[in-house]
Amino acid sequence: MALIAAIFLAVFVLPSPWGTAAVVAGAAIEIAEAVLWVRLSRRRRAQVGAEALVGAVADVVSACRPEGSVRVHGELWRARCAAGADPGARVRVCALEGLTLVVDPV
Repeated sequence: MALIAAIFLAVFVLPSPWGTAAVVAGAAIEIAEAVLWVRLSRRRRAQVGAEALVGAVADVVSACRPEGSVRVHGELWRARCAAGADPGARVRVCALEGLTLVVDPV
């Protein structure tokens, strides 16, 4: 956007030497902004897959005594809780065994 503004300034408003300086400055701003966004986007890797659920907090949907259902990140999962948990309780995902989450009360 800065480059486009600099080109319009160079063509319609600024005299010859200043127009070139404005275009160079606009291009430098655009390049710096692109480098900044690329660096920020690569700071951490995307967390995807079932393994990313370990450590997440879930809501119990059906009683886990010892097996039931929990909702994690909007998804319904089968869960096993050795200590037991009632519907509406909050639990933390400790491990993943196949498609069953092992949870403990928070």
